[in-house]
This record gives sequence, structure tokens and C-alpha cells, in this order.
Amino acid sequence: MSASITKFLSRGIDTVISKQSLEKKLASEKKLRAYFGIDPSGSDLHLGHAVPLKKLREIQDLGHTAILLIGDYTGKIGDPTGKSHTRNMLTTEQIEENMKNYLQQAGKILDISTLEIRYNSEWYKDLSFDEILKITSAKTVAQFLQREDFKNRFKEGRDISLVEFLYPLMQGYDSVVLKVDIQIGGTDQLFNMLVGRDIQEFYGQPPLDVITVPILEGLDGKEKMSKSLNNYIGITEEPKEVFGKTMSIPDELIIRYFELASTISTEEIEQHKQNLNNGTNPRDIKIALAKQLIQQYHSQEAAEQAHQAFIQQFQKNEIPDDIPEIVINHTTTDIITLLVECQLCSSRSDARRMIDQKAVSLNKEKIVDENHQVIIEHNQILQVGKRKFCRIINTRK
Repeated sequence: MSASITKFLSRGIDTVISKQSLEKKLASEKKLRAYFGIDPSGSDLHLGHAVPLKKLREIQDLGHTAILLIGDYTGKIGDPTGKSHTRNMLTTEQIEENMKNYLQQAGKILDISTLEIRYNSEWYKDLSFDEILKITSAKTVAQFLQREDFKNRFKEGRDISLVEFLYPLMQGYDSVVLKVDIQIGGTDQLFNMLVGRDIQEFYGQPPLDVITVPILEGLDGKEKMSKSLNNYIGITEEPKEVFGKTMSIPDELIIRYFELASTISTEEIEQHKQNLNNGTNPRDIKIALAKQLIQQYHSQEAAEQAHQAFIQQFQKNEIPDDIPEIVINHTTTDIITLLVECQLCSSRSDARRMIDQKAVSLNKEKIVDENHQVIIEHNQILQVGKRKFCRIINTRK
């Protein structure tokens, strides 16, 4: 095998089914079709999505056809993988709103000029019931109940909707329509991707080869990266936000983030690992990681500017110069209302949580009482955590 294929198969991959088949395909002269699918359950693509997207980009660089499948139809159901209860179905309007910037974000990683972009509403919106019956006949309920999350919910007497059983079948049928040779996805998608192999064989197609990539943990170091858990770093987030978030990851995840989220060489990663083992301050290695991530998705200049802003804000404990200004015309209000009004907290419950965590300050004084009444004055600085600020502008005399 060529060095490029060896590199492709050696980094950022958890499992290959089947490796022998995939190696043979990659070594042949056939132009392969590989895909990664995203359901638009949220509006932001983050570093967790970037792990499989980077493998898809490597497929492009090897000269094969990369397909980004946006599950605008399956997204209505929502992937039941790992869920302990039936998900609420999304509306068409929610789906359209979530996916409107996907290509702009994915273009930070993929070569859009050669990318095949598909939406599975192309085939599902007009699918006949005869075809649905054919798809569902390919698998059994007993086979689906072997899946860990379905098995646990069934044992515990929790509902499993028939719609959720349809999801793996629909994902499998995507592979049939696309006529793909390779599917890339997270380790949590293995069951669904294996169903895809079965469905392809059921329709008389050669089964695709499965590539699973590791799941990237979020900023909390525990759960998978997710916008709903607010533990994510967005691909197109502002550089200063990316820098601050990167500096907050647990020390034990530094090398894993380099391996899965960065594009630096394995030799450079090994050097960072040795530096950590030899006593280098983890903060310094995180700075290198933050700058690398910003350089990937923005520019080297943006990385340097974000580093300087971090030094000013955190190491010198200074307030940034470019914080948003919010005009407040009333004279008094409670702190909960003020936090929401200044858009530093998404809801009143979020504001209470931040106060409980002692993360709220007004003019650098901690606010620990959620019933605290604020006398609004001109030029007050309201802060939540280490990265969220606003300057209150009051024009009343």
C-alpha cells in the first residue's frame, strides 16, 4: 500500500469492517464512493463532527468521491442511539433553520468543489409504501432488540416507538440509494452502519466497508461533545471563544484533542506528549492546541490575536476592550432579569445556575443571591464566567 493509504488507515480510526476488504479497495484503481451523514438536529458543527469530516477529506485527497449526506428527512425522527427515551420529532422549519449554514461550516474541512452533497429527502419524500414494506422486511424486531440502548429500554419497560426502529433502516437505505463503498461515522453509529451493510446485500449490492472514528469528549471531559450539553467548540466560533474554551479542557484530554481535532503530524503530537510527561505546564501545551485549532479554521493571525486577548483578559485579569454594549433604560431590576436581558444567559434557569456556580459578577463583585436587586448605572460591567462580558449603557438622568 502507498504511504498515504497507510496514514489514512492508521490515524483517527477506531474500527474498520472489514479492514482486508477496505485495504483491497483502496489499493485498487477503482474510484470509490464514501459518505458521512449529519442529521440537522442543531445549527452548529463542532470539533466532534470534525473528526469524521477530516477522514472524509482524506478520502477526497486520495482521489475518491466524498459524499456529505444531510439527513433532512431522518433528522425529523432523530437518531435514537444512546437515548433513554423517545425523542421529539423536529419540524420541517426547525430542520431548515438548523442546516442553513452547514455547507459553509463543512467547507472549513471539505473541498466543496469536488464534494457530492445530498439530502435524503430526495428519496424519502416520495417513497411508496410498497418500498417501505420491502425495507422493513430486511430486519427483525429480535435483531433490533440486541442493540444495547433498545435492550435496556425494553427491559426497563420504557417506550420504544416504531419510528425509532425505522431510523437504522432508513440510514441503511441511504447507502443503497447512494451506492456507496465506504461509510464513516462515530463508534456510536456502528449498529446503524452494520444495518446499512445488511440492507445493501438485501438489495443485491456489495456491502459497504465501515470506518468508525472515536467520539471526542466535550469540554467537561465526560460526555460526548454536544451543543445541547453546551460542552462544545464550534468550527466557526469566534477565535477568542475557541481559545478560551480550549484552555478549559481537562489536562488529560490535551493529547486526545491533538490526535482527533488537529491536523499536526504524529511526530509533533509525540513531542507534546513527551513535554507533558517531562513536566511542561499543561497550560502551555493547551495554548499550542488553541492556536493550532484557530489556525485550522481561521488563520495564523487570528490565532495570535486570540492568544494576546487571552493574556490580556486572563493572565492580566483585564476586561476586554471590545465587549458588547447593552442599553438599559430602567433604573432597577433583579439580577436574573438583567442577565437574560443582556443575553449573557439563555434563560432564567440558566441565570440561576450561573449564580449558584458563583460565576456572575457586577463590576468585579460576585453576585451570590439570585434575588439580588441591581441599581442600573452607566458603564457597569456584567460578567458571567471567564469569557462572557457586557457593558451596561444607561442613558437615564
